[in-house]
Amino acid sequence: MSAVDSAPIVGLAALRCAVAAVLTSRPLLATTASTSGSPSPLGPPPASPDDVEATRVAALVDLARRGDAEAFGALYDHYSAAVYRFVYYRVSTQALAEDLVSETFFRALRSMSSFQWQGKDFGAWLMTIARNLIVDHYKSGRTRLETTTGDFTGHEGVTDGPEDEVLAGLTNDLLRTALTRLPAEQQECLVMRFLNGSSIAETAKALGRSDGAVKQLQLRAVRNLAKLLPEGLR
Repeated sequence: MSAVDSAPIVGLAALRCAVAAVLTSRPLLATTASTSGSPSPLGPPPASPDDVEATRVAALVDLARRGDAEAFGALYDHYSAAVYRFVYYRVSTQALAEDLVSETFFRALRSMSSFQWQGKDFGAWLMTIARNLIVDHYKSGRTRLETTTGDFTGHEGVTDGPEDEVLAGLTNDLLRTALTRLPAEQQECLVMRFLNGSSIAETAKALGRSDGAVKQLQLRAVRNLAKLLPEGLR
């Protein structure tokens, strides 16, 4: 599986810029940039692609709850890469990450009939299952957390801006390695927010926190990530 290597370059670039902003003492916002249009006097705006996708996922979940194997397979295709990235940055080994992802979806399948929409997002529910599996894995005492950088693959590009000098030295490899050294919840927050593109609300549901707490967690995580970089970049 190459979900880590194929992590959205846009997400990595956004994280690099956030860290560079800290290193150059520029103001850092608690949330990633977003846009919203003004209300139309002619009525509600047309459904966005995100709304259409959310409707499709909701329909798949309802089918899967009724035992439709193809619908659950489509949900696996939709979420597996994001779950893999979320797990991989905690365990840092491909084989173990693949095992935990498989177990995550097995447990989800086993519990589909009892899944309730009230106050829950299906993707956040999967991340919660994955988090619990990771915690159980390390509580077992069979292994300890190891930081492995051999599997990391960078995707380098040129970025212009006020932090250009810092960004030039801040490679994706350095960023990925530093990311594995963050405390678990900070690491999970950054992976969900930047690499998986999850919203504040989705991240809050997965981590069991309020939206405001996730915003503060993201700020602390980015600042701590900057502190973990080599001295030459700080």
